[in-house]
Amino acid sequence: MTTTLRELTPLAIQKLGALAAFYNDKEVQQGWGSSGYRRILARYYNLMIPPGSSVLEIGCGNGGLLAQIRAERRVGLDLSERRIELARGSAPDCEFHVGSGELLGQFLDLKEKFDVIILSETINEAADVQVLMQELLKVSHPQTRLLLNFFNNLFQPLSALATLLGARGHHLPANWLSTSDVKGLLGISGWETVTTNHRILFPFQVPGVDFLLNRCLAPLCAPLGITIFCTARPNPTSSDSSPKPLSVSVIIPARNEEGNIEDAVLRTPDLGSGTELIFVEGHSSDGTWAEIQRVATAYPEKRITYLRQRGEGKGDAVRAGFAAASGDILMILDADLTVQPEELPKFYDAIASGQSEFVNGVRLVYPMERESMRFLNLCANKAFGLIFSWMLGQPVKDTLCGTKALLRSDYLRLAAGRSYFGEFDPFGDFDLLFGAGKLGLRITEIPIRYRERTYGSTNIRRWHHGTLLLRMVVVAARKLKFI
Repeated sequence: MTTTLRELTPLAIQKLGALAAFYNDKEVQQGWGSSGYRRILARYYNLMIPPGSSVLEIGCGNGGLLAQIRAERRVGLDLSERRIELARGSAPDCEFHVGSGELLGQFLDLKEKFDVIILSETINEAADVQVLMQELLKVSHPQTRLLLNFFNNLFQPLSALATLLGARGHHLPANWLSTSDVKGLLGISGWETVTTNHRILFPFQVPGVDFLLNRCLAPLCAPLGITIFCTARPNPTSSDSSPKPLSVSVIIPARNEEGNIEDAVLRTPDLGSGTELIFVEGHSSDGTWAEIQRVATAYPEKRITYLRQRGEGKGDAVRAGFAAASGDILMILDADLTVQPEELPKFYDAIASGQSEFVNGVRLVYPMERESMRFLNLCANKAFGLIFSWMLGQPVKDTLCGTKALLRSDYLRLAAGRSYFGEFDPFGDFDLLFGAGKLGLRITEIPIRYRERTYGSTNIRRWHHGTLLLRMVVVAARKLKFI
């Protein structure tokens, strides 16, 4: 489906002129609370922007927010010549242009594609939000992230009071959009909403108060957040081009799984332009290592690589396998085969089509075989799903399903930022989900049929590992929500 581009109406053009005239007026002053509020916003934006990104801010004003963004390249656009003049003086290491986002296609010197586009409250004043969002596609590539924040409708009276008290600068009558309004406009403009988060209870930087209200209480009182943050990506269905076949690396961590190795090779289907199987053996006490070598020799027509992990735990094995992989798409298949290899084409289709950027298997939809998951494990999985959905700002039903898939290019970006959370995940599931959430990757879950083991016993120590998982959730919540 191709998005139909719309042009500005005469009334919208008139509104742009009124905005330019208003902000070019030297009598218009910034509110006394604006600089502190911009510092709070910058804290959240820097969480969402990967290092080394190129950033374009539409409606950058005097550059107060853009100057605090950590990025390799920073470009600002605003329709007020006066505000751009101020921005160039206060942020000389940024690049600024005079112009409107609704007329972005007219700027011949903005033909590059940006990794991140920021609309910080710009839609609250935009002459035509739909046209603005459509124009942004012209400076976007498939992996671009559109980051926007706008005011919560509940606080419209408080906004008027803040202006009256001088905390917020004077402005023309604003657009008041609900979260559903913004998601709808993104959808019809060629964008897909990825995450939504309510933040900020107190929009001023007062030592102690800001920490208590915005970092400690705001995540627990989300609907009362003054500011709503959205992350969106270009909708892959807006492109007419057909996806090219991609190569696949299937990582198979294996510890004490001797009886499942040959089945894993024979039952894993050929995917895309080629599939390689990478076994990572984890200090087994049975004949797993010898069996992997035997099977690799017995099936020379298969692309089979094998290695022994140096560390311990499935997470270490997954990272070792990913480091050795050469495929465009990386997948994980547990060697216990409780998730059937025949399910993997569903994961391939979701990634190769662009419909998803991170695919997670879900075991909690279809009926399970009787001994496949204990009752307490089932309860824990459902609880972790609720917690993760809250932390990541997008639905996640089954965090601990071992089968996952993502582009290798996205994994490399995820791995580059791993130090933000720390390498403490022995399972690998949380490490990948945390990283995907921070990058704003579109997570899709695919229901799979979960079956009982047919060989060996589980490597999971339920109470010990459950306690460790809770500790990891606390760390991630502090890094993603309580910031």
